Amino acid sequence: MGVKASDESRRGGQGGAAVAVQSPADLRNIAVVGPSGSGKTTLVEALLAASGTIPRAGSVEAGTTVGDHDPAAVRQHRTVGLSVAPLVHDGTKVNLIDTPGYADFVGELRAGLRAADAALFVVSATDEVDGATRAVWEECAAVGMPRALVVARIDHQRANVDGAVAGLRAALGDGVHPVYELAPDGLIGLISLRRSVYADGVRTLVDPDGADLATIGPDRDALIEAVIGESEDEELMERYLAGEPVDPEVLIRDLETAVTRGALFPVFLVSSVSGVGVADLLDAMPRAFPSPLERPLPVATDPRGAKHTPLAADPDGPFVAEVIHTEVDAYVGRVSLLRTFSGTLRPDDTVHVSGHGMADRGHEDHDADERVAHVYSALGGTLSALPYAVAGDICAVTKIGSAETGDTLSSPADPMLIDPWPMPEPLLPIAVVAKTRRDEDTLSRNLARLAAADPTLRLERNAETGQLVLWCMGESHADVVLSRLREGGADVETEPVVVALRETFSGRTSGEGRHVKQSGGHGQYAVCQIEVEPLPRGSGFTFVDKVVGGAVPRQFIPSVEKGVRSQLAKGVFEGCPVVDVRVTLTGGKAHSVDSSDAAFQTAGALALKDAASRAHGVLLEPVDEVAVEVPDEYLGTVLEDLSSRRGRVQGTEAADGGRSVVRAAVPATELLSYSVVLRSLTSGAASFTRAFAHYEVLPEGAAARSRLR
Repeated sequence: MGVKASDESRRGGQGGAAVAVQSPADLRNIAVVGPSGSGKTTLVEALLAASGTIPRAGSVEAGTTVGDHDPAAVRQHRTVGLSVAPLVHDGTKVNLIDTPGYADFVGELRAGLRAADAALFVVSATDEVDGATRAVWEECAAVGMPRALVVARIDHQRANVDGAVAGLRAALGDGVHPVYELAPDGLIGLISLRRSVYADGVRTLVDPDGADLATIGPDRDALIEAVIGESEDEELMERYLAGEPVDPEVLIRDLETAVTRGALFPVFLVSSVSGVGVADLLDAMPRAFPSPLERPLPVATDPRGAKHTPLAADPDGPFVAEVIHTEVDAYVGRVSLLRTFSGTLRPDDTVHVSGHGMADRGHEDHDADERVAHVYSALGGTLSALPYAVAGDICAVTKIGSAETGDTLSSPADPMLIDPWPMPEPLLPIAVVAKTRRDEDTLSRNLARLAAADPTLRLERNAETGQLVLWCMGESHADVVLSRLREGGADVETEPVVVALRETFSGRTSGEGRHVKQSGGHGQYAVCQIEVEPLPRGSGFTFVDKVVGGAVPRQFIPSVEKGVRSQLAKGVFEGCPVVDVRVTLTGGKAHSVDSSDAAFQTAGALALKDAASRAHGVLLEPVDEVAVEVPDEYLGTVLEDLSSRRGRVQGTEAADGGRSVVRAAVPATELLSYSVVLRSLTSGAASFTRAFAHYEVLPEGAAARSRLR
């Protein structure tokens, strides 16, 4: 059969969940994806119950599902992180990877797609194809993921199954083909020509009648032609068109080929509540989806970046796995979910942990050898022991202290590194502050754990404002991060994010710095005169020496510049760093004995302060270059909103799929909550990037309305 139950499952652990697979051919890794609220987690529950893995399906509303075991998921009533739910059907182990559909958790979706070899794309029969649905579809397309579609909630009172299928075909292309059609008492298989009659969730297979065959004829012909079009048998189409019947087993084999190539997206019909279609979907998983042997593997290098021999899903090959998800359990500590790509992992193995290229997210490059005490099968938050995990399988290990999400685990004798999947850029800043000094220590420890688990989170300690800023994907992501900090014992509060400003001089001025002191027989003597003038934005700082006659000895001119630079960094008007000025040293005085480097540094700083007292300062705010990709239907709304944010639109260009890219210069103070607003304005269909461009004068009204430095 290819699968072997572990000791844990034979003792009554999790039914068919804890099984060790001997060959990658007996594995299917299927990510369950789709927009938020489409019924993904409920579908996973139905499949687990139908396969006998769990005694009964749990409820999202009651917080009793296998996948949503995280307290934050229970509180928000939606999936906030990926989870794995293995089952066994027809001798094949199927690892279902339940992924979030909400945009805040797209990093978890991408991790699930890295771990999978195919995807079940779930949509509701009660909803239309919207921007959020298209966004998830595009995530799958970007990595070339084979997909099948599931239209869920087919027996809901507002369900429109035909409309849902038509909407999918219109939005996603001609490759969308139903493989079942709805009947009054169940479903009719377009390939098998069998009728699935469901009563109390139990399926009975019968032959369809003549009326059924007439109804399904056009859809069946279109499906079979699409399937045969991908067949390796070049004469099969001719025989079919000539009226020769095609064996359903041949069609199922060619269906799997078409799905693997991404040429066809079969549509299944399911009600997770009544059970209609669940058994049919279970039957299709081992037969219509690719195994790890049929999918390309990530490129591996050594930790220094040198190319490595291409990986193969070979249990006897060199061991390579990737951490796709990390959780911190109160009892067992850090739990790392792994997708194995090559080799076999066994208890007591020593592995090399390598993580590189994520320093900008707070993940410093690291390499370490660690011992794996146990190998587990993870069913949501429940762990069951496994004797081994072969190439292609998904397993869990605990207490690998140096392993972070996205890290590569490999053999110490042949260490490797896999580039992590593309991480989305967090664009919502949240400033946090600990209530007490004890909370500060706890906050520091908890943040380190969160950063190791969540590569979409970026930590930033702003040296200018002193704030600790957590860059999150959105409000729901921020809610999860803050709740986990508090659950870890850190009493934290949020405060408004402070945007660091700059200041400059409004016009030309001059100043004198005089530092003359006599103390304990040791004197300090330095005098300097300077002129200050503003420069164009982005020019930085220029120091010019125009001293004549040796009024300031040559060895002390760098001291004056150092003192000026130090005071520029501290500010002279409102405490913001001074930029875009030219300071010219025009004269001064020195003492043959009492002058020193320190004295002229002090005099340079005093001269700048004196010049500022004779002039007016100008506050400057940072301005970012923003690129917003938006469906054309929302273009006017986005342009109007950017204008209200003091943004200057620099251009609009057409993009693929009826979308446009708007490029604009927008003050950073106006972008603090822009990710939330943009999602609201466009129903989650738009995205944006930002990058610092330059500083501009801050209008008086904006300064008065903002908490800024």
